[in-house]
Amino acid sequence: MNKPTSRDLLRSLVGFPTVSRDSNLALIGFIQRYLADLGVQSELLHNAEGTKANLFATIGPRDRGGIVLSGHTDVVPVDGQAWTMEPFRLTEAHGRLYGRGTADMKGFIASVLAAVPLFLRQPLSMPVHLAFSYDEEVGCLGVRSLLSELQNRPHRPRLCLIGEPTELQPVLGHKGKLAMRCRIQGAACHSAHAPRGVNAIGYAARVIRKLDEIAARLSRPEHHDPRFDPPFSTVQVGVIQGGRALNIVPAECEFDFEVRALPGFDAHEVAYELQDYAETDLQPLMQAVQPGTGIRLQPLSAYPGLATPPESEAAQLLTLLSGRRDFGTVAFGTEGGLFDQAGIPTVVCGPASMDQGHKPDEFITVEQLQACDAMLARLTAHLTHVDGATQDPARPQAEDSRHPQ
Repeated sequence: MNKPTSRDLLRSLVGFPTVSRDSNLALIGFIQRYLADLGVQSELLHNAEGTKANLFATIGPRDRGGIVLSGHTDVVPVDGQAWTMEPFRLTEAHGRLYGRGTADMKGFIASVLAAVPLFLRQPLSMPVHLAFSYDEEVGCLGVRSLLSELQNRPHRPRLCLIGEPTELQPVLGHKGKLAMRCRIQGAACHSAHAPRGVNAIGYAARVIRKLDEIAARLSRPEHHDPRFDPPFSTVQVGVIQGGRALNIVPAECEFDFEVRALPGFDAHEVAYELQDYAETDLQPLMQAVQPGTGIRLQPLSAYPGLATPPESEAAQLLTLLSGRRDFGTVAFGTEGGLFDQAGIPTVVCGPASMDQGHKPDEFITVEQLQACDAMLARLTAHLTHVDGATQDPARPQAEDSRHPQ
């Protein structure tokens, strides 16, 4: 019986509507059964509610560190988007494969699964680990428990390749992110007596103005890193709500903001500065009118940035797999910073483009899917014994490969 191709597997994966708010267990069960049929055991790490799970599997020798092929199984919602075809059924047209998650990032997962029989046929010099996570789209939440578990293993993976959509261009870096909620508790009164109240919206406006000042400071040329676009850390408010009627001084207001931080800049510094401003400059004014009023910041999610050195083993592996040295960065975040923080050097390279991700009629081209299949075949070749010697893909093969441009 012929093994399914990456296109066949992508069709199955897209058929599972694994929006982050819902369970991914049906898809994880499908992958676990697929691997079991090939003789590969896998383990699941569930969330506290038992409604979602990470999957981790190892192919090859277990007495040494190996290479992680990592992808997230959740997708963003399709609600309110003008799809012209069924989002959770793969549709092929004009060399494109349409469906939610085809680009971000079930296309990569399909290629990895299709490569498993190839991995199994070869005498791998080091193991290949499969790591498929949940809830990446809502703050890189699921992979954290998987990384905690790997920390306790005697042979921790030595490298990680995350297959986020980069059009198979080699990527070594991305910004980190901090998402926060700011809640302002004011005091209501009739608007005819506005000075007797504490206008929560008015104080929210002052806090937001402070955020704008911080954003302007971070955008100055001395803070730039030309590897990124934009080349500085950014701050923006994305959601705000407050007030009940025009003739009532609003007692509540809240807004959500995010910091997209360059590697090396701690996004929490923005939150610390904002909290200090609220406590020192604003809350005394509020509480002079009405005790019990105030401003509170609540973290929503965070993940670190990624900046893998171009001379590192992980970067050299990426050079071998992609055939390119023009390392770049991406504007979106990945789980890579968390892998790297856990001591597993990480690179990013996957099929499709994020220009198609999160949009209606999301797609990956057949050509990109096939190119990813070929990249994983090259990985297999580099992990295979040649003439009785182990060819280690994480080691530079020639002196000039140590200093990519």
